[in-house]
Amino acid sequence: MNLSIIIPIYNEEKSISKLYQKLKKVLSDLNMQYEIIAVNDGSIDNSYEVLKEISQNDSDLKVIDFRKNFGQTAAISAGIDMSKGEIIIPIDADLENKPEDIPNLLNKLNEGYDIVSGWRKDRWKESFFTRRLTSYIANWLISKIVGLKLHDYGCTMKAYKRDIIKDIKFYGDMHRFIPAYAMWYGAKITEVPVNYEPRQYGESKYGIGRTFRVLLDILTVKFLTDYLNRPMHFFGRIGFWLFFFSFLSGFFALCLRSFLGISLILTPLPLLTAFLIIIGIQFILMGLLAEILIRTYYESQDKSTYSIKNKINF
Repeated sequence: MNLSIIIPIYNEEKSISKLYQKLKKVLSDLNMQYEIIAVNDGSIDNSYEVLKEISQNDSDLKVIDFRKNFGQTAAISAGIDMSKGEIIIPIDADLENKPEDIPNLLNKLNEGYDIVSGWRKDRWKESFFTRRLTSYIANWLISKIVGLKLHDYGCTMKAYKRDIIKDIKFYGDMHRFIPAYAMWYGAKITEVPVNYEPRQYGESKYGIGRTFRVLLDILTVKFLTDYLNRPMHFFGRIGFWLFFFSFLSGFFALCLRSFLGISLILTPLPLLTAFLIIIGIQFILMGLLAEILIRTYYESQDKSTYSIKNKINF
């Protein structure tokens, strides 16, 4: 199997048939063996029935039906786990991504890249201040924090080589950060502009709450990519900064007592000093516990702390 197309689906009954027809037209022109894996993420409309009907006439369309809605990340993860293709391309079911861009992603992969990320370059041109500017800021912030510059982290349409993501597990809403995870494994990543069309049917699944979830996910990715194998550096650094501020607080309290005659019990500084010391000690201890847990994680499952690309004469 050369290519696996993964489609996470949640209440997209009106879009499925059109997307399927477009995919079949594009994929039939490729000299590749392919499969289409549709993951019904607990839809409450007739999405599953539409998929079931199409799959009866096409063995290339494989359907996974979740018991309930687990989210887009879980749907993509299930598709990856069940797929057989050496190249994996997720695509949205709402027709915002265009299957006609698949050959461009594949051509870029053939240049030696492990991941090719889609960039919806012309998205929200007419809504600069309400949507485009906030999207730009969000992607700039993510790029700065995780250390990987991409213009469009939110684009589902990306091409992955199986060997670079097969061992990566995703939780929560982390699918948009797959390139950042893969970068930690040494993946070579680039992006290409892809076409974008506004949603034709239904309503967007994203609201204002997504912004706050993304911010929390950024912190998680930053921790996992930079400090997963050395958590003490993260917790210890915070602990020592707390010790530093406790020293400043205590020193200022003593200066007030010595030079201005202000009693220690008349200021909150001694209490603040003690509080910062206690919290600092707790962060150091959390770092030690995290070091123990990460060693248990690797050693109990015989996992490696590195990723090998090639081996010769083994």
